[in-house]
Amino acid sequence: MLPGEEQAAAEPDAQGLPMVGGAAMYPNKTIVENAVNSADHTTLVAAVKAAGLVETLNSEGPFTVFAPVNAAFEALPDGTVETLLKPENKDQLTKILTAHVVAGNWSAADIAREARQSPDRFYHFNAVSGDALSAKVVNGGEVFIFDESGNAYQVTQSDVNQSNGVIHVIEGVLLPR
Repeated sequence: MLPGEEQAAAEPDAQGLPMVGGAAMYPNKTIVENAVNSADHTTLVAAVKAAGLVETLNSEGPFTVFAPVNAAFEALPDGTVETLLKPENKDQLTKILTAHVVAGNWSAADIAREARQSPDRFYHFNAVSGDALSAKVVNGGEVFIFDESGNAYQVTQSDVNQSNGVIHVIEGVLLPR
C-alpha cells in the first residue's frame, strides 16, 4: 500500500470484506452485483441500467471502474442527470459512463507506479470510450484521475476487488471533451 493510502482503502467489515456505501463488497461478485448494494452509487447504477451496460459490466472483463458517488452526479448542473437518463440520450450517457471504465485490472499501486515512472509524473491511458485519462499521485500517495475536460478527482476508496475487475471510488464524474 502506498504511503498515505490507508485512508483511501476501503474499510473492511467484520468479515474482512471492503465496505462501499455501507455494503460489503464480495470479491466473488461482479462489479454490478456489488454496486447495486452501495447506497453511495444508486445514481451510477441507474445510469448503467439506462445505458444498457449491465450485461457488459457483468461480463468476464477484467475492468477497472472509476465509480463516482451520488454526490458527484448531484454536483452536475441542475437537470443533467435527468436529461442523460432519457432514452433519447442513451448514446451520450453511454459515452460518459464508458469514460469511467478501463480495460484490465489496475490497482491503485499499479496506477501510482506508472505515474511515478512517467517523465511528466502522469500516467496516461485510455478509457473504453476512447477518451484519454491521466492519473497523478500527489501529497505522498493520493491518486487523482484527470479527464479530457481538465477535471481532476481524487480516488477516495481504492482497490475494491470484484470477480471481474476492480473499483476505485472517485469524488466526481469524468466528462469527455
